[in-house]
Amino acid sequence: MGSKEKKGKAPRGKAAAQLKPFKKKPNPLDKLDYIDYKDTNLLRRFISDRGKIRSRRITGVSVQQQRELARAIKNAREMALLPYTSTAR
Repeated sequence: MGSKEKKGKAPRGKAAAQLKPFKKKPNPLDKLDYIDYKDTNLLRRFISDRGKIRSRRITGVSVQQQRELARAIKNAREMALLPYTSTAR
């Protein structure tokens, strides 16, 4: 009927040992103590080309920094410094 292989599962045993070790991304906001909503050049680095806020997994920031970043991006959008969506189609 169906094979016993499961798709999308991580390999186990010898195959897992052959995988590359996980390399932690450097935190791009380490040197900043305050995320300013008026700093649009910084905030644009954390927004996708479609206007969505990028996830922590992609950007490499901490939980607290992600919250501050999201708040700053939302404030900048409200003040019309950043777009809600992209203009290109």
